[in-house]
Amino acid sequence: MAVSLPETMTCIEIKAPGGPEQLVLATRPCPRPKSHEVLIAVEAAGVNRPDVVQRMGLYPPPPGVSDLPGLEVAGTVIAAGAEVKWPAVGDRVCALTPGGGYATHCVTPAGTCLPIPKNFDAVHAAALPETFLTVWHNVFERGALKAGENFLVHGGSSGIGTTAIQLAHAFGAFVATTAGNDEKCASCRALGADLAINYRTQDFAEEIKAKAPGGGVDVILDMVGGAYTARNLRALKPDGRLVNIAFLGGSKSDLDLLPVMVKRLTLTGSTLRPRDDAFKARLAAAVREKVWPLLEAGRIKPVLHATFPLAQAAEAHRLMETSTHTGKIVLIP
Repeated sequence: MAVSLPETMTCIEIKAPGGPEQLVLATRPCPRPKSHEVLIAVEAAGVNRPDVVQRMGLYPPPPGVSDLPGLEVAGTVIAAGAEVKWPAVGDRVCALTPGGGYATHCVTPAGTCLPIPKNFDAVHAAALPETFLTVWHNVFERGALKAGENFLVHGGSSGIGTTAIQLAHAFGAFVATTAGNDEKCASCRALGADLAINYRTQDFAEEIKAKAPGGGVDVILDMVGGAYTARNLRALKPDGRLVNIAFLGGSKSDLDLLPVMVKRLTLTGSTLRPRDDAFKARLAAAVREKVWPLLEAGRIKPVLHATFPLAQAAEAHRLMETSTHTGKIVLIP
C-alpha cells in the first residue's frame, strides 16, 4: 500500500525548561523512518509523568532521539523501513516511543509496536504502552511478583497505579495501594485493590502490618521515594522486593539498612526510556503474550481520566501536576 507522506507535521515543542506554558504548538518537517523504524500517523498520544519532568529540563532525551515529548502513541503505520517485517503500512498499532509522541506523526522502532487490542479505539490504546510495559517489567520481572504473594503500589490512582492494581489482581496477588483521598481509595478498590490506604490520614506501614495477610508485602512498586523508603522497608516481609521507578518525594533517604540484612530485602529500580531497542522489543513481546489476552477479554482495561486536543498539551500537564486525576490523560492530534 503506497501512502503519500506529508512534508510537515504539527507538534508540541518545549520552548525552554519550565512550567506548562513552555509547551507550544509548532510545525516541523515530518520525520522519515530509518531501516528498523516505522512512521505512525498519530491519532492519540499518552501523557506521562516523565513528559512533565522532561519539560522541566530534568529528564533529557537519550542521544539521537527526538527532543519532542511523548512516550506512547496509537495510530496507523504509513511508512516502514527496509528491515521491518511487522508492522506493515496500513496496520493500526500502539507503540512505546523514545520520544516525539506529541505530534501528528511519530517515528519509532518497529519492535516497540503492538497491535491495537480488539475492540479498542486509538484513544484507549494510546494509554497502554508506557504504563503496561513499565508495570510488567518492574512488578513481574524485576519484582518477580507471583500468585499468592502480597503487593503494594503507591499512587494507586495514577496511570501506573491503576495498571499495577489490575495486573497484580489478575495474576493472583493480594493487592494493597495508597491514594490521596477516600474517593480515590474507593476507585482503587473497584479496580481490584484488596486494601486501599488514605496516605493523608493513615500510616501505610502500620495499615499493612495490621491488615495484609502475614502482616507485610512481598513486592512494593514505589514512585515516591524520600521519606517513604524507610516505611517501605518496614512494610516488606522477609525476602521482599522494593522497586523504585520515580522519586516524587526525593531520591535521598535517611535509612537504617539493618532491615535489608535481617529480612534479606532486595532494593532495585529502573527507568525505561534509556534502555536499548532490543530490550524494549523483548519487553513488548512479553506484554503482547501475557497481557494482551487479558485486555482483549475485558478482564483489565486502561482507566482514562481526560482527553485534550494536542494544542492544549499545557492544560494536560497542568492537570497531571495537580494529581487530582484517576488514570490516564491522552492528547488527540
